[in-house]
Amino acid sequence: MTRPLIISDCDEVLLHMVAPFKHWLETTQGVDFHLEGHNFAQALRWQDSGEVLAPADIWRMLGRFFDTQMDTQTPIAGAVEGINTLAEKADVVILTNLVDERRDKRAAQLAAVGINARVYTNQGPKGPALRAILAEYAPSKALFIDDLAQHHASVAEITPHVTRLHLCGEPMIAHAIDCAHKAGHAHSRIDRWDEALPWLLERLED
Repeated sequence: MTRPLIISDCDEVLLHMVAPFKHWLETTQGVDFHLEGHNFAQALRWQDSGEVLAPADIWRMLGRFFDTQMDTQTPIAGAVEGINTLAEKADVVILTNLVDERRDKRAAQLAAVGINARVYTNQGPKGPALRAILAEYAPSKALFIDDLAQHHASVAEITPHVTRLHLCGEPMIAHAIDCAHKAGHAHSRIDRWDEALPWLLERLED
C-alpha cells in the first residue's frame, strides 16, 4: 500500500532566504535590497548610484548567494519539527527552484539542519515537475506546500486533486506576496508552522 506524499518547497517554507540574502547584499556586495512582494526586478539597487540592477546582475547575485552563502540560511520557526512530524506519516520530498547542479548542495544544507529528504530541482512553474513526482511515487494522497502563488496556480491547473497549502514563513515578505488561497489556487494560507502542522496532519488523516 502506498503512503501519502508531502511535496514541499524550501526557501521561505523550510529555510529563510530573503533575510540572509538582504544582509549579504547590503554588507558585502554594495547593493541595497528592498523587496515588496517578489518583485526582484525593482528590489536591488546599487548603493553608489541608486540604480536598479540589470536582470543579468540580479541573476548573478542570486547565483553567487547560493554558491557561497547557503550555510547562512536558518530554519523557519517550527519547520524542522513540522516536516519531520509529517515524515512519520508520509513520504516527504523537496521541490525547489534551483538549477540542477545545486541539488546535492541543497540536500546537504537541509540535512545539516535535521531535514533528510529527497530533493528535486526545477526551473519555472512547478506543476509539470510535481506531476512527474506523482507518477513516480503513486501516493495514496498528495499535499503541496509552497510560498509562491504562481506555483499553486500551476499545480492546481495540472494536478487539481493535490491538496495545496500556501505558506510563507518570512515575515519580511509574507504580507506583500500574492495569496494563492484568495486567488482560489490553494486550499488554505497559513504562514506559521505551529498552525500549519495541525492543518496538514488533519488532511493526511482524512
